[in-house]
Amino acid sequence: MSDLSAGAAHPAQSFGAEVICVGTELLLGEILNSNAQFLAQELAALGIPHYYQTVVGDNVRRLQAAIAIACERSRLLIFTGGLGPTPDDLTTEAIADFFQAPLVERPEVLDDITQKYAARGRVMTDNNRKQALLPQGAAVLANRTGTAPGMIWEARPGLIILTFPGVPSEMQTMWREVAVPFLRSRGFGQAPIYSRTLRFWGITESALAEKVAPLFDLTHPTVAPYAGKGEVRLRVSAKAESEAAAMAAIAPVVEQIQQIAGADYYGQDDDTLASVVGQRLQRAGQTLSVAESCTGGGLGSFLTTVPGSSRYFWGGVVSYDNSVKESLLGVNPDDLANSGAVSATVAEQMAQGVRSRLGTTWGLSITGIAGPDGGSAEKPVGLVYIGLAGPKTQVTSHRFLFGASRGREWIRWLSICSALDLLRRQLQEP
Repeated sequence: MSDLSAGAAHPAQSFGAEVICVGTELLLGEILNSNAQFLAQELAALGIPHYYQTVVGDNVRRLQAAIAIACERSRLLIFTGGLGPTPDDLTTEAIADFFQAPLVERPEVLDDITQKYAARGRVMTDNNRKQALLPQGAAVLANRTGTAPGMIWEARPGLIILTFPGVPSEMQTMWREVAVPFLRSRGFGQAPIYSRTLRFWGITESALAEKVAPLFDLTHPTVAPYAGKGEVRLRVSAKAESEAAAMAAIAPVVEQIQQIAGADYYGQDDDTLASVVGQRLQRAGQTLSVAESCTGGGLGSFLTTVPGSSRYFWGGVVSYDNSVKESLLGVNPDDLANSGAVSATVAEQMAQGVRSRLGTTWGLSITGIAGPDGGSAEKPVGLVYIGLAGPKTQVTSHRFLFGASRGREWIRWLSICSALDLLRRQLQEP
């Protein structure tokens, strides 16, 4: 198939897609398989059924065994990885050999690779010629940002193969610019799936699931729960001819969920606790400063991931040592001696101190024991106090016990998000 639009169109519903990610580094856990996640989301958006994912190492025999299985159960095979110039880049060779198709050097691909090397002031080495080899009859899936092209090939009637390099930025560009238009031309994406993701903090997945249980029986739209990094999410999805039609079906269900969840609902889609807090501070014309101990600047860092955060976030103090708590935040040394740095009174004084010294509307503090050492029977690893000082001179503290089993970074992350959630709920009140 040399013409991307050639061949009889197959109805999209007759196809199941399978993603095959190639690379021993994936099996060893050396890199995160973000390509599989991206492709899963994209296939769902196109309304293409996606039933299987496979990860296989850089081994021709095992890769061909995976292809044999995939051919029997799927009609759209999407490969990522193994398209480079090194000996362990075996994807194209393994596919061609499996379907008994000769590899043919494509001069236009070779010219493209040569020009890209020249543009970088480098000379193409001989091993890069390997990237210009494609099975006879396959079309080039152009890669404008890298040297490894992919292919689009109808290897058998009704069986389409797409290959992509493993570099996520290259793969994503090729998918959007070439693969999606091709798939649409072959009948895919006529009734894509649109989703809205609702985000919650302060409630467990099981508790939220119990509250909204009747909604899980809906068939259009559908509601599905999933959790990640301490928050709970509900995905509301609908298949429709247009995004407007899908969102019209989704909207009343979203509204119902928001009413059921109340204050535990904090945002949707790309919202984060940092961005939501920032929006509310900005609307109220208010400002924030932070004082951190066990999170080591993580709270301030999370806040500044939001573009424009300088309009409401003025800065912070990382006060690991008690001398910093005393000198910069005004914490009473007697309270540090008697109650310890991890205590309600110190959290309150840290919040009030940073608010006063930086002159902000709100002061938010975190002090705790993130571990792995430093805990005791009275104050175990995972004990965290969060202080909040507000504009009406009110100062409060909140005690959390996150537990030691999940590790230091998990405790730090839960502390950061819990602190922002406390402020969010205050900003939500009239």
